[in-house]
Amino acid sequence: MLMLLSPAKKLDYASALAFTTHTQPELLDHAKDLISGLQKLSPHDVCGLMSLSDKLGALNYERFQAWQPPFSAANARQAVLAFQGDVYQGLEAGNMSSDDLDWAQNHLRILSGLYGLLRPLDLMQPYRLEMGTKFANPRGANLYQFWGGIITNNINRCLGDANSGKGGPVLVNLASNEYFKSVQPKDIKATIITPVFMDQKNGEYKVISFHAKRARGLMAAFAIKNRILEADQLKKFDSSGYYFQKKRSTEDKWVFTRD
Repeated sequence: MLMLLSPAKKLDYASALAFTTHTQPELLDHAKDLISGLQKLSPHDVCGLMSLSDKLGALNYERFQAWQPPFSAANARQAVLAFQGDVYQGLEAGNMSSDDLDWAQNHLRILSGLYGLLRPLDLMQPYRLEMGTKFANPRGANLYQFWGGIITNNINRCLGDANSGKGGPVLVNLASNEYFKSVQPKDIKATIITPVFMDQKNGEYKVISFHAKRARGLMAAFAIKNRILEADQLKKFDSSGYYFQKKRSTEDKWVFTRD
């Protein structure tokens, strides 16, 4: 079983790290191709590209200019510890054991506009480049065209490396729609399951973005800590009061609600 998460805009490169173990991103050569184009942009161009304020545009211009391999513990940080935000508040990777992170290394991937696909312990330098960004490049008009089938092929290889349960390979989509669009589902050599998290509000169950994002991280943490290989075991997910709703679910969309 392999889980997919989206990255986060908020980053942490200041707090103390509990772990020093790290790996290098597998698609770094592709990231270099993107960076070579991004480094040609002015701060004003960066603002326009991603609809940023002048302050954020200047920050990310500086990040692009400073981006330079080789990555080391001195100039980069493990992806799962660098990303902050709602999903990663639910994941709480900083509180996991080294054994937990070793297991996650084989069963969790983070989609990225710049890095393509990251393992939890892959080093990354700070950046902001959402997958939906319409950045023209030699491969097309946007990042979806830039990555093409590269991310999908890498996921298939990861599925082959990860231990599968009795039901065969399963890809658990805990990513946002924007990021999962970089995957080509028809070419994925696995069953794809998309959990949906809903909260009760005014007597109805609704997807509330903040809570749903956090729940994705909670489910990933649940799978990691319980070493889940069989997708059906995810139906036991009960963190923060969520529970599986069989009647609301379909074969490929599993609904979890919270009252």
